[in-house]
Amino acid sequence: MDPIEALDEISFWLERSQAPTFKVQAFRKAADAVRQLQPEELAKLVNSGRITSLKGVGSRSAEVITQAMENSVPDYLADLRTRGTEALASGGDTMRAALRGDLHSHSNWSDGGSPIEAMVAAARTLGREYLALTDHSPNLTIANGLSVERLEKQLGVVEGINSSQDGFRLLKGIEVDILEDGTLDQTADMLDKLDVVVASVHSKLRSDKKTMTARMLGGISDPHTNVLGHCTGRLVQGSRGTRPESEFDAAKVFKECAEWGVAVEINSRPERQDPPDDLIKLALDAGCLFSIDSDAHAPGQLDFLQYGAERAETLGVPKERIVTTWPLEQLKEWLSLKK
Repeated sequence: MDPIEALDEISFWLERSQAPTFKVQAFRKAADAVRQLQPEELAKLVNSGRITSLKGVGSRSAEVITQAMENSVPDYLADLRTRGTEALASGGDTMRAALRGDLHSHSNWSDGGSPIEAMVAAARTLGREYLALTDHSPNLTIANGLSVERLEKQLGVVEGINSSQDGFRLLKGIEVDILEDGTLDQTADMLDKLDVVVASVHSKLRSDKKTMTARMLGGISDPHTNVLGHCTGRLVQGSRGTRPESEFDAAKVFKECAEWGVAVEINSRPERQDPPDDLIKLALDAGCLFSIDSDAHAPGQLDFLQYGAERAETLGVPKERIVTTWPLEQLKEWLSLKK
């Protein structure tokens, strides 16, 4: 098989299983190194046993490249494929089967680890019908948030990708910061050009309840907002440690979400599991719509939707109230209501 495809697929399976970042990056770097070579150059290095002389290629990736060049599935990849047949979540099969898309993902244009094209390829492999590209907004400098100029350029890339797709749609989007005054961290003109706007709070998460509630209500009431992202900002596990939930008037926030037609995100990242169960139930009682999203920052993480599907099904969220189960045309009609 193609050695680059083998290395990329290995990275996918490792990301999906939440392997350490350094391990994933080792295979990504090896794939990038091989991409720089002509086929005959690669063959010469492999045949001479000097493939590890290529910067970024270690012993394990060299073994993968060599076996792939021998027209066989590398042993390491075959093992990962076998383990990958096991579901990530222990339940939620019915809901998972109903999911058609994902409205929250990141590329290497902001703080994701992979090109847009790689995210699209993985989404298609997983059977998605649509994916929203929602890189960060300018205020989040730590995540390389997109300025107006960079976002405008990205929209052109998205259009180019869509021109070559059949049966799949990459939606133009953003994860926009809800600033301290409740406004959104991007110009209205730019937000008008997007299909999907996920509005999230990323700073001063320990603000008092009154302040945080007012801030969130400002973001929700903005006519551009489609989805309220990871509403509590909590972290329950993972390399970044843990972080408590933000304090806000959840009843008031979810009431406004229902009235403004803003979907409450069920964030599927294992370290977030946001909102917690009690708030999902509160949003359900308030009449809210939901969006089960991966918040993927790498191709393999797109399959994290399994975790969100499991939680939604366990908590009795009807699939008809989950916008990411809707066919693309129905989703686009809902999104257009905010234009």
